[in-house]
Amino acid sequence: MKQQGFTLIELVVVIIILGILAVTAAPKFINLQSDARQSTLAGMKGALQGANSLVFSKAAIDGVETESSQDVEIATGFSIELDYGYIKSFADEAETISNLEVALDMSFEALAAADTLTTEDWGVRSTATVITFVPKGKASDGDCRLVYTAASEAADVITIPSYVIVDTDC
Repeated sequence: MKQQGFTLIELVVVIIILGILAVTAAPKFINLQSDARQSTLAGMKGALQGANSLVFSKAAIDGVETESSQDVEIATGFSIELDYGYIKSFADEAETISNLEVALDMSFEALAAADTLTTEDWGVRSTATVITFVPKGKASDGDCRLVYTAASEAADVITIPSYVIVDTDC
């Protein structure tokens, strides 16, 4: 008798081997949490750029886009402190967060140290010139963050803000 096709045992063995390969290989190809954090960072970058575009327009209307430490009222009772027309960074996280919460209409957690993990949706660490945004569950000294460098002036030349996403460990 001539055999055609696979036996039932051969079929079961092949299915088991394919199942084992799928279970071990799938996490390497599908890392949804990492992709979500990377997208979140890109979304925050876009929100920050959009807010800066709007407040710069308001600063230009008020004629203060070339000055440092200027308050610009964006709505009745709501003002943002700007440097050269863009959202300002403060050495004190509380001041930075207060400014950002008005500009972006969202809440942030002040991170006490660079290795502190964020428990809220967004954590913030700041210096006088740099704001570091960190998504939930990450630390500002890790490789999953958005680094905003505020506008500055040197030799009468204003440098616009920069936005750098570091996402190698999201």
